[in-house]
Amino acid sequence: MAIVFYFAIIISLFCSIDPALSTSRKLTDQVEQQPLLFKYHNGALLKGNITVNLVWYGDFTPVQRSIIVDFIQSLNSPRAPLPSASSWWKTTEKYKGGASTIVLGKQILHPAYTLGKSLKSFHLVALANKINQLNAISVVLTAKDVAVDGFCMSRCGTHGSTRRASGKTRTAYVWVGNSETQCPGQCAWPYHQPIYGPQTPPLVSPSGDVGVDGMIINLATLLAGTVTNPFNNGYFQGPATAPLEAVSACTGMFGSGAYPGYPGEVLTDKSSGASYNANGVNGRKYLLPAMWDPETSACRTLV
Repeated sequence: MAIVFYFAIIISLFCSIDPALSTSRKLTDQVEQQPLLFKYHNGALLKGNITVNLVWYGDFTPVQRSIIVDFIQSLNSPRAPLPSASSWWKTTEKYKGGASTIVLGKQILHPAYTLGKSLKSFHLVALANKINQLNAISVVLTAKDVAVDGFCMSRCGTHGSTRRASGKTRTAYVWVGNSETQCPGQCAWPYHQPIYGPQTPPLVSPSGDVGVDGMIINLATLLAGTVTNPFNNGYFQGPATAPLEAVSACTGMFGSGAYPGYPGEVLTDKSSGASYNANGVNGRKYLLPAMWDPETSACRTLV
């Protein structure tokens, strides 16, 4: 099972900041970005039409669900103005095998907390298996009052794979938790002040819901990691037990000039003051992390 430890990476980045550099972007701008050496491990990737099924565990409002559903649909919508979520996702086309087109599939609601409010990893797999199909990703989303093993301590979300009932094929799944009340400083940065490093003012979230906008950042990270390294033998850097993947290798970068503790130059909505770098369907705005570009061997941001 591939687990993305990008929360741990964020912590290490903040802790390693030299205070003298944290207030001066000019110094970091003079440092040339070194190529990131990724290796393709010859495994299967998810390509073609990829169905994303959503499993909502716990209490999510209709508005919260619509924000995330719109994000999924935005990944395959060329109509949104540039820079767009769709143009961000197109970077995955540069990985071996061509395009991965995201299509929204089924949704299952679990508002009654049938497995309780403290979940283990095997609970997440059980929920993901509620919608288990080939060439699809089951996305389990847990509400803000649901504790998950390792959540806020070493991870903001996970992606992995599970075998179908036949035992011959594997299917991919993703889990992302809502960190609003548990650890927004870890899993909703830069829409919340970090628990470590410079305490600069947080950015204004586009939807006004810091927890859900933080989920979008983590979901984007994990979806990109899933299609490019679904079974832990695709594209990644470092050890297979803690791989740096398409987006987790670019942690903390959202715009040009980014450095540890500073997300980079992003766009600002004139009416709301919200910070974003990608447009989506239904007028949505999102903040999407940088993704490793195989053509340049560097992290690519939208702005």
